[in-house]
Amino acid sequence: MDLRNIVILTGAGVSAESGLATFRGPDGLWEGHKVEDVATPEAFARDPALVHDFYDARRAKLGTVEPNAAHRALARLDAEWAGELLLVTQNVDDLHERAGSKRLIHMHGALTKGWCLRCNERFDWAGPMGGAAECPSCGTSGMVRPDIVWFGEMPYDMDLIDQALRDCDLFVSIGTSGAVYPAAGFVQTARYCGGQTLEINLEPSLGSYMFDESRIGRAGELVPQWVEELLQSAHSRPMSR
Repeated sequence: MDLRNIVILTGAGVSAESGLATFRGPDGLWEGHKVEDVATPEAFARDPALVHDFYDARRAKLGTVEPNAAHRALARLDAEWAGELLLVTQNVDDLHERAGSKRLIHMHGALTKGWCLRCNERFDWAGPMGGAAECPSCGTSGMVRPDIVWFGEMPYDMDLIDQALRDCDLFVSIGTSGAVYPAAGFVQTARYCGGQTLEINLEPSLGSYMFDESRIGRAGELVPQWVEELLQSAHSRPMSR
């Protein structure tokens, strides 16, 4: 089967190798906090200062880390792949962008974005946000929140992602647990529509049995190997148009 359209999903396991904490630790806490205290609309309404402090600290951490070999390999694939490619990340960091990826969707939002609840504008944001942040569009203070998709909210660009999955020849899941929907269902959509499926993960995910192939190990080692294989295969044959 000739491969032309590729959809790639990345999760916290990709950024963990750069030094960013994965989504939730074995103790059920997320960087020392209960998820319901920092990652829901109800938490923000109840204690906005705590939520802002949490995300301000995570935003500051971005300045101390760099893209790793997996990020750079995916950026290389983005630059060199002649067919359609969509990189969908569950991560809210900016490491894919900093590595050079362009065909990218942040389905869970981004730490480097703000959202004004007064005028509904979204905008780039660097540095602390805090409760007194002023919207650069309407000038209102105290109505800006991180542009992060919290539990109970709809991930971004789901229609576009779903269509890409239905059209893809290959779906690749990298560094994700397969436990959180809707992303955990992407493999089923791709398979149902005839796409090949590959998992690259540090350990088998909850959905490993649904993939045609699983490669187990560090993303920083396996992703560059896979990208090299894919590009070498593409260069050895003409790509159909």
